[in-house]
Amino acid sequence: MMFWYDHNVGGWGWFAMSAGMLLFWAVIITVAVLAIRALSRPHEHTHVTAAPSPEQLLAERFARGEIDEEQYQRSLATLRSGGSSGPFIKT
Repeated sequence: MMFWYDHNVGGWGWFAMSAGMLLFWAVIITVAVLAIRALSRPHEHTHVTAAPSPEQLLAERFARGEIDEEQYQRSLATLRSGGSSGPFIKT
């Protein structure tokens, strides 16, 4: 019975100690959960988009009206045949 009613440890003192203990363990558990989530998350890789194919570039130019249908068909046939008889598209 040394410290039961002496040294100002009354009802509020016990409440403060209990609340402090709950807060302490809540912080410890929260830090542990966040650390586990951060370590177990797969690493994000930057996705490099592939350059458009020559046929896609040709189709885009045709869609924008930079070349007419005859030039488009001729250039597309050249691309698909694999030949390189000069520049594909005249500007």
